[in-house]
Amino acid sequence: MIILVSACLLGDKVRYDGTDKQNDFVVSLKENHTLIPVCPENLGGLKSPRLPSEIVNDKVLRKDGLDLSDNFISGAMKAYEIADKSKIDFAVLKSKSPSCGYQEIYDGSFSGKLKDGNGIFTEILLKNNIRVFTENDIDEINEIE
Repeated sequence: MIILVSACLLGDKVRYDGTDKQNDFVVSLKENHTLIPVCPENLGGLKSPRLPSEIVNDKVLRKDGLDLSDNFISGAMKAYEIADKSKIDFAVLKSKSPSCGYQEIYDGSFSGKLKDGNGIFTEILLKNNIRVFTENDIDEINEIE
């Protein structure tokens, strides 16, 4: 299978704080599958490290209030083009992220609180009927394999 993966889950230091969120299970998927790493935020022109961003009233705002919606949308579209060209079977994305979060994202208060919702890139994948998982869905991913 061909799996699109948030680059931070594979150890790339692309997160807002300049770190990664390497996940050993996700990395182990490369033993039997082709992994396609993407970081929609970097593809949208955002560098690491940077101030954190969260979705606030359908806009992606940086903690200091700067609207980065265009960067997030542009990066999500570029990441989707990669997904589409690669003919992926599904995606494993970073939970809670304003780009990649699935079913639950930070609430926009920059306080660590969560709300129901999806990141910008995740929404595009779902609208195009691409299944999305997070690094927390190990059991469900194992069922597909």
